[in-house]
Amino acid sequence: MLLKKQIHLKLQILITTIKLTFELTPIIDIMFDLYQKPRTFERFKEYIATLEGGKKGDLTLPIGGFNPMAKEHVMDKLRELKNLNAEQLIKDTLKELNDGHPVKENANTFKVALNLSDDLKGGWTNRYTSDYDSKFKINGIMNRNFCIPIFWSSENYTEQLIKNRTREYCYRTIYRLTTPKPETLEEHILQEKFVYEKSKTLSSTKVNFNELQLFYQKNKDTTDYVTIFNFLYGDEATASLGNKTLGISDEFAGDEFAKQLATKNIKI
Repeated sequence: MLLKKQIHLKLQILITTIKLTFELTPIIDIMFDLYQKPRTFERFKEYIATLEGGKKGDLTLPIGGFNPMAKEHVMDKLRELKNLNAEQLIKDTLKELNDGHPVKENANTFKVALNLSDDLKGGWTNRYTSDYDSKFKINGIMNRNFCIPIFWSSENYTEQLIKNRTREYCYRTIYRLTTPKPETLEEHILQEKFVYEKSKTLSSTKVNFNELQLFYQKNKDTTDYVTIFNFLYGDEATASLGNKTLGISDEFAGDEFAKQLATKNIKI
């Protein structure tokens, strides 16, 4: 209970004194041009050069979520995003966020760059581990003032999805500016509950909430990665990594649990 009160107080202070602004970094046309080139080692080298921006080992353009050797279906999905004017939608969403937090003098600017990860046909990306890393292992990209909303090649894109996803990743950035990297299961869920409360993202699937709540209460203090991962992503995802499952049958169970906590304003 003390942990939750401390986090809530820090967030209230941060949100009322915030000194940051979000700014779009266009990515789609750059990757569109890259993907039109033959899938050879030369394409891979150009991808690395684009990512590093001429500074070996650096990260100048945040495109790490893209598969540099992606096949035609990723180009098709990128075209879908382009046809939906995804980056204009992101820009408009960022303006709304910035207007909600008036920019102060010497504001810290975070560059927001859409990434399209291939969870359908590429060996480059594991959907579950990549999703986890994009939400919880973000200290490195934040230190470089990047915010990277991830979209997946398996998704059906809509304007609302694009806006929601943008808000979610921006609010993760805001949350982590004052809150350390989550270690316990409780800290993971508190982060995502905050994100979904602020972004107003609704739960899209039915899960056995009571069953998940019992598991959560029993294990909320654990720092065991396998247990946390199993709760967040379910047995199938856990088994795919060769780990013992714990009886969480729903895919993305923990994510949906956090959304329902946010939607229904449930105290845990």
